[in-house]
Amino acid sequence: MTGILVLLAVVAIAVLIGLIVRRRDGAVRAGRGAGPDDARRRALTAAGAAEGSVTVLHFSADWCGPCSAVRRVVAASVQALTDDGHRVRDVEVDMEDDPALARDFRVMSLPTTVVLDANLRERFRASGVPGSADLRSAVLAAAAPERG
Repeated sequence: MTGILVLLAVVAIAVLIGLIVRRRDGAVRAGRGAGPDDARRRALTAAGAAEGSVTVLHFSADWCGPCSAVRRVVAASVQALTDDGHRVRDVEVDMEDDPALARDFRVMSLPTTVVLDANLRERFRASGVPGSADLRSAVLAAAAPERG
């Protein structure tokens, strides 16, 4: 009987953890917001980011299946926002080609998408595949002047 109770408890905990992970997957949340130091600024510029534009920075790898979905979502979102007159850049970083930048952004899983404002500060981030509406909202919020 004790074995069955332990098994049920383990299953319940696993289901709870699965639900939490599923809920967070692809959710866009506020980023750290710290301004980049000189080393990060150089690394971001080398990767293709530019001050004066919002940058959608997404970390990927060749072997990452969901990364291709992120590629499509980001490309479509950036194109739509650019067509609407917004200054937005799409920058993809292969984690294996630039592990230092991935470490600097504390990338723990792939895909990870980071929205940087025009000053290259992290404003939003998503692990997993973000929804296009959520990504668009994050980019528009990052483009708006900060209050406060």
